[in-house]
Amino acid sequence: MNYTTLVDTETLASNLASGWCLFDCRFVLNQPQEGERRYRTSHIPGAHYLHLDRDLAGPVTPESGRHPLPVPEILAEKLRKTGVSDTSQIVAYDDAGGVFSARLWWLLRWLGHPQVAVLDGGIDKWLKENRPVSQDLSVVVPEGDFQPRPDDGRWVDSDFVATRSKQHSGWLLDARTSSRFRGDEEPIDPVAGHVPGAVNLPYVGNVSDNGSLKSPRALKQRFEAALGGISPGDSACMCGSGVTACHNLLAMEVAGLKGSRLYAGSWSEWIRDPSHPIECG
Repeated sequence: MNYTTLVDTETLASNLASGWCLFDCRFVLNQPQEGERRYRTSHIPGAHYLHLDRDLAGPVTPESGRHPLPVPEILAEKLRKTGVSDTSQIVAYDDAGGVFSARLWWLLRWLGHPQVAVLDGGIDKWLKENRPVSQDLSVVVPEGDFQPRPDDGRWVDSDFVATRSKQHSGWLLDARTSSRFRGDEEPIDPVAGHVPGAVNLPYVGNVSDNGSLKSPRALKQRFEAALGGISPGDSACMCGSGVTACHNLLAMEVAGLKGSRLYAGSWSEWIRDPSHPIECG
């Protein structure tokens, strides 16, 4: 069986020796080395670490957002070195409700690898269940044969957003906190506010109190209400830099709402161009 959205802790535990490729994606935005430190201290056995800035994003340019899409072949080479092949089942996890592992989930689907799932509840649920952990940093595996096949129809750029936003509203879902969306505060980017016509749908609303994603039914109700009749295939998701938006895309997929795209550059790219309109409130 292939897992393409979520996998639970029991299923992962029973497949630790099955050749699945496991990735620890823990990260802290204001402490870029903290996630890797946590991985080195303790991780799920067999997991390799992927760093948001180094591995799951490309080089920042004067025109790009904070986390541009990585160069497909560079990411593919890193994945091959950790054993990823075209037929591999991949599982990603973090300790932040799935927000960073969802970035890897989306990237792999963009690169044409659908057999990727996020560990529901993350390493926190794994630890609460007293499942095994490791400090082994010398996991050696045969190199894989994964070949990227990027589908650039899965994302949109600033030009598309600028044109579409002039014509329609409500199709662009912004995963940032409400205070950042309104422009009340902006702790990360130099300009506050949001893209005109966007709808605020913070990614944290996808997660239950226990750290797992809400039910498909609850997620479907949440996103359909936000879209207001717009087809998922006519929508796109954004955030500050194209990371937390992937959590909304994952939640939509779990809910059966397929076809939404990622505004890859998101807010941090939008504000690079002073001609782009900005709204607050």
